[in-house]
Amino acid sequence: MRVARSVVLDKQEQGKLEQLARGRSLPARLVERARIVLRAAAGFQDQQIASELAITPEKAARWRNRYLDGGIEALGKDASRPGRPRTITAARTAEVIYKTTQEKPFNATHWSTRTMAVATGLSETTIRRIWHSNGLKPHLVKTFKVSNDTQFAEKLEVIVGLYRNPPEHAIVLCADEKSQIQALDRTQPGLPIKKGRCGTMTYDYKRNGTATLFAAMDALDGTVISMCDDRHRHQEWLKFLRVIDQVTPPEKDLHLIVDNYATHKHPKVQRWLTRHPRFHIHFTPTSSSWLNMVERFFRDLTQNRLRRGVFHNAEELIMAIGEYIDKHNLNPKPFIWTAKASDILEKVKRARRSLDNRHSA
Repeated sequence: MRVARSVVLDKQEQGKLEQLARGRSLPARLVERARIVLRAAAGFQDQQIASELAITPEKAARWRNRYLDGGIEALGKDASRPGRPRTITAARTAEVIYKTTQEKPFNATHWSTRTMAVATGLSETTIRRIWHSNGLKPHLVKTFKVSNDTQFAEKLEVIVGLYRNPPEHAIVLCADEKSQIQALDRTQPGLPIKKGRCGTMTYDYKRNGTATLFAAMDALDGTVISMCDDRHRHQEWLKFLRVIDQVTPPEKDLHLIVDNYATHKHPKVQRWLTRHPRFHIHFTPTSSSWLNMVERFFRDLTQNRLRRGVFHNAEELIMAIGEYIDKHNLNPKPFIWTAKASDILEKVKRARRSLDNRHSA
């Protein structure tokens, strides 16, 4: 019969091991290993230790030997496990990445894990792991539009300058209209949210009229001047300009940032602006509505109040919009513009170069 190596402990080691063996907040594996060594020191053989602690004899022998070779510190160390060797080579990974970014599947606009698995002979799990590790998401696409305005740089610098360094004794207003807001009513009542289930609403709806919101947001403090109407012609825009003229301090100049909508450039609007010289209009570059910060307010209005709203007529819709803006103005928070004009211009230049390269290719 094979006899295990004997373990001899001095008082200090005995005390440390007993302390570990009684530990209630220590890892269970460390407590078990200390008990193995204590029983080995008491003269027990590996088979007896295994029977008492409900472990295998091989495990008892392993930690007896590791203690004898490395002391107490060895009990807290696990042997390294290299794991299963890689079966997917770097070449196969590169092939998946190339096909994902440079090719398209037959009769489809983008790859799925299933179609890529069939094309490469790999499993769906492997394809998913390669895509995840390389940040590839073929099922997603982002929209963009690069402005072709020949005066893009000049307009950009003016608008960003108004945001970051507004002129003294003047008010900077981001103005625009949100047209054709629909008063939608659902065909059936929805169910409220409850534990384990989100709220529900029908996918179909009834149209009960529309309204147009004219809004001008103060870039400095975030307050919003608003007006609702049923149309958005130059007549309504002029009416809104008169509202702005009435509710703002008459001694201050007004710098309005607006888009290139034809209504804003109508000859009658131009004549009115000539008679009111404190109004200074700054047009955003074409295809650059993101430069107008009131668009962010419109997004919040849609997300927080309109998208899930139920309105039986246009009057209810207008009342809901007015209440939302009134509450917003009680504690307004401005959108802080931080991007520099030079940084934005550099990004636009890179985008144009990329587009030019795609066209030349």
